[in-house]
Amino acid sequence: MAQEASVVSIFNQTKQTTLASRVMVADTGLTRLVGLLGRRSLAPGTGIWIVPCNSIHTVGMLFRFDVVLIDKGYRVVGLRERIPSFWMTWPNLRARSVLELPSYTISKSHTEVGDQLLIGRVS
Repeated sequence: MAQEASVVSIFNQTKQTTLASRVMVADTGLTRLVGLLGRRSLAPGTGIWIVPCNSIHTVGMLFRFDVVLIDKGYRVVGLRERIPSFWMTWPNLRARSVLELPSYTISKSHTEVGDQLLIGRVS
């Protein structure tokens, strides 16, 4: 039987806002490779957390989304809003993981570089 992917919630402690309540953890070679490929959108409150990762590409993606780059202490070290298809971000050497979230999540949550995130398991 295949192991189910872990799911976490992401809370911005600095701004006291929720970025997402159901985020799939992509921490294996296969889940990191597949990422959001094949999806047509991300539902509000969902996303994918790619660990480890310090840059992304959107080759083959069918929709725009927001990207939050996070360091090892879960502090925001980079932001990219509404990344289009067939795009690539430069590596951020401070980042250890990347959140891919629905478009406008960054602006709605008022997330900024330097904010402290809290990442918790969802049961």
